[in-house]
Amino acid sequence: MTIRWGILGASNFARREMGPAIHASQGHVLAALATRSPDKAAPFEALVPGLGIHDSYDALLADPEIDAVYVPLPHTMHVEWGVKALEAGKHVLVEKPVAMRAEDIAPLIEARDRTGLVASEGYMIVHHPQWQLARQLLDDGAVGRLRHVEGVFSYDNSGDPQNIRNLAATGGGALPDIGVYTYGSTRWATRSEPIRITHADIEWEDGCDVLARVSARFEGFTAHWVNSMRLLPEQFMLFHGDKGLIRLTAPFNAGRFKEAAVEWRGTDGVIHHRAWPGENQYVRQVEAFGAAIRGEAAFPWALEDARGTQAVIDAAYAAAGGRPG
Repeated sequence: MTIRWGILGASNFARREMGPAIHASQGHVLAALATRSPDKAAPFEALVPGLGIHDSYDALLADPEIDAVYVPLPHTMHVEWGVKALEAGKHVLVEKPVAMRAEDIAPLIEARDRTGLVASEGYMIVHHPQWQLARQLLDDGAVGRLRHVEGVFSYDNSGDPQNIRNLAATGGGALPDIGVYTYGSTRWATRSEPIRITHADIEWEDGCDVLARVSARFEGFTAHWVNSMRLLPEQFMLFHGDKGLIRLTAPFNAGRFKEAAVEWRGTDGVIHHRAWPGENQYVRQVEAFGAAIRGEAAFPWALEDARGTQAVIDAAYAAAGGRPG
């Protein structure tokens, strides 16, 4: 069964990552794109000669040749078009974050359950073997008793004020864009949920959070996360226990920020290191989504997982006094 994909909108991310990933995945075909802009369509047509081009999102959803839809639209449009895709009979993968509040994800979950189709968030990191190894090490007690998690993810887009991440109206902000990774990966790797947010210090520009320093208490350990759109690019995750620690040095943009690698050591002082120089987490995500469509395996990141991470973001905002406006 070849799965034929359509993309709603010619976003830069779809052009750079997900379009090529769909094209490169076994058993998948990038079949159509919805955009009114010939200039934006051109790179996709160069990748896939003969690609079907629709001049509206509705036209793509009405295309009987499309099995699954990828939705990389601005954050505030994910639920609306995800639901429309499901109601059109298409499986749907929406970009993160699914919504701007945890409660707003409910209509997409309801549509998934009602249609029986596969629907989830494009949370690519859980498909990467570095995160699967980190989770297994924690499960196996490699750090002893986990006491603290430290996570950083930052970049600087201050020179691009019209970027949707800098616009409150399109769901901009550091936490919707990259807080989902530090918060969500902590939840996923430790299989734990925060009890409460203990500290939230957030700096704002034009209604968007541009630097967030947030601390949380989990059962048995603490976490501290720094996310920013105004700092030198950096990313790492550290899981620190009483008998060992695990460090991921390119946990989110694996292979782009730097080589994906996991380092861990215990009380014996021996440093273990494993790297994945050529692994593409987006291809793995597409192929896992295909396996879920075919009924071969459950997709490892559900809409409920996305809702859990959004609930932490909501709590961080609340602890900082709420979003402006």
